Amino acid sequence: MKVLISGGGTGGHIFPALSIANALRRRMPDVEILFVGAEGRMEMERVPAAGYKIVGLPVSGFDRKRLWRNFGVLMRLWRSMRMAKKILREFRPDIAVGVGGYASGPMLKEAQKHGIPTLIQEQNSYAGVTNKLLAAKAEAICTAYPGMERFFPSGKILLTGNPVRSAITEAAAISRSEACSELGVPSDRPVVLVVGGSLGARTVNEAVAASLDAARKAGAFILWQTGKYYAEQCAAIAAGHENTVKAVPFISRMDLAYRAADIVVSRAGAGTISELQILGKSAILIPSPNVAEDHQRKNAEALASRDAAVMILDSEACRELPSALTSLLDNPDALGRLGQNAAKMALHNADDKIVDRIISIVADRK
Repeated sequence: MKVLISGGGTGGHIFPALSIANALRRRMPDVEILFVGAEGRMEMERVPAAGYKIVGLPVSGFDRKRLWRNFGVLMRLWRSMRMAKKILREFRPDIAVGVGGYASGPMLKEAQKHGIPTLIQEQNSYAGVTNKLLAAKAEAICTAYPGMERFFPSGKILLTGNPVRSAITEAAAISRSEACSELGVPSDRPVVLVVGGSLGARTVNEAVAASLDAARKAGAFILWQTGKYYAEQCAAIAAGHENTVKAVPFISRMDLAYRAADIVVSRAGAGTISELQILGKSAILIPSPNVAEDHQRKNAEALASRDAAVMILDSEACRELPSALTSLLDNPDALGRLGQNAAKMALHNADDKIVDRIISIVADRK
């Protein structure tokens, strides 16, 4: 079987794509897999590092604020469509899988034009524009949230959940004390894990800085992933609270960080939320306002409406995070209930469910 997987741009697209590829390879060792991403985006490094071949398209997103710049965007889209035809002609895939991101649109559109079956993996609770446009001709749409009939044809939807990195799902095998020891954080105090992304999130970091005194008074310790853009200034802030916080630019062992954490403070990307659900972690979500169609807010609302997370808007984070942390730290029952309710929303083995559908689509075509 030959499988083309297209998309990327962020870890939220890349990690599910790699999970699907790994599941395919585990189930069918002789499968041929080709990734198609966008030039200059993180998938061009992450995918080869995971042992897969990738081709980059010159595609980029539309600039909604400076419309005059979109002439170049359209030219790159035209070039990408031509390259997509060449890729299909040379690789001849049995199926094309789209996980979202810039490259997913032109690649799957060309596959559909050439009669190659396509499968879409939609990570968010609010579907993206590209996936909505591709849905009509897709064979299947794998979703992570119920109720997606408002975006996609109901007969094509398969509720699978989002594929999650295997290292994350195996975190339960590590004891909390071992995880704390490895990370250099105290195991005898509640640990608050803050993750704003690999580059960092300014508002999240400002809110954490405003919460350090409240965390100290509550007896908590904060493990703070600042992101590389804010590493220096956050380290300077942390230096004045050395018994309350450990600030690092990036946490490579997220399995250990999740295992150590009693509360997670993060953005509301689909991949992060799936990890929180599978691990049953209590979380305070601060959705990014700088994403297409405000989809992170909708992701966070899906949990907050079920008492499975606390949601704080980005504009209110500095004011509300200190009291939200204190409230949960002072109320273990409420804290535990968030994690329990998050776990009830978890959808396990998403990668295998998606691979099952891929195999059945190809078998039906043959």
